[in-house]
Amino acid sequence: MKKKNLITVLIAILIVIAGVFYIKNYKQKINNTANQASSTVDAMKVKQRKYNNIVATLFFHGAGSSYQAEEHMANAAVKAGAADQIIRANVPKNDHVSLIGKFTKAVKHPIIEVNYANNMAVNPNDVKAVLTAVQNKYGFHKVNLVGHSMGNLLIANYINENYANKKLPQIQKVVSIAGHYNGWLGEEKAAASPTKNRKTGEPVKRSASFRQLLGLRKHYPRNIRVLNMYGDLQDGSKSDGSVAVSSARSYKYLINGRARSYREVEFLGRSAQHSRLHSNTQVDRELINFLWNR
Repeated sequence: MKKKNLITVLIAILIVIAGVFYIKNYKQKINNTANQASSTVDAMKVKQRKYNNIVATLFFHGAGSSYQAEEHMANAAVKAGAADQIIRANVPKNDHVSLIGKFTKAVKHPIIEVNYANNMAVNPNDVKAVLTAVQNKYGFHKVNLVGHSMGNLLIANYINENYANKKLPQIQKVVSIAGHYNGWLGEEKAAASPTKNRKTGEPVKRSASFRQLLGLRKHYPRNIRVLNMYGDLQDGSKSDGSVAVSSARSYKYLINGRARSYREVEFLGRSAQHSRLHSNTQVDRELINFLWNR
């Protein structure tokens, strides 16, 4: 019995010793994991601090188009010394964004050309998905948004749905090029509706897309500066061939005096045609001056 008791005691001691080593190793693993997590968080903080004051500029193309429609403006900005690096954000139909290219540590005025697969429908999630991907990758907290044609509705609807989300990058400036806020010609009668009040931009008739954006009158962010550019072919249509001047100018009514600043620039003649506006050198100059003060 004494021998059995001795064996039992020895086994108990071994179990206690093994338990002590297990607990010690477990605590060490927990500490290592915590240290790794802390290092990751610290690295993210460093990255975010590095890019905290950098403003990234994103271009959104129109319906049936692609990032290629943005390249003329983006390259003009680089050539003028206003921007320094360009990458592309591909947005497939599942909103999973792929960033093509990489910004170097020296980037100061980055440009992202957005290319979305679902290019025939307005989906504000395209904008949100891109901004989230860029923020996660580079930690950008400030952005400028540039839209052409339907790209403007993407931007406007995105702001309308996410204006209160402070976790997303904060918009500094918006450039609208040929925006059909009250519809495009041939869509519905409201698209050609004249301006009821030139001072406010209010149209006589309102399209479905315009009514959907009326919430902006109450919550358009007051810190955003806006440049609204549009064309008139001067052929009697009072349009750029696709978007009536009155439809483009109705953006002013939606902003309702809330924007930090608002300016309109009208382009005239053949070079003011809808699809030529994004490759118009006069548009380039206005855009570069507005976004980068060059």
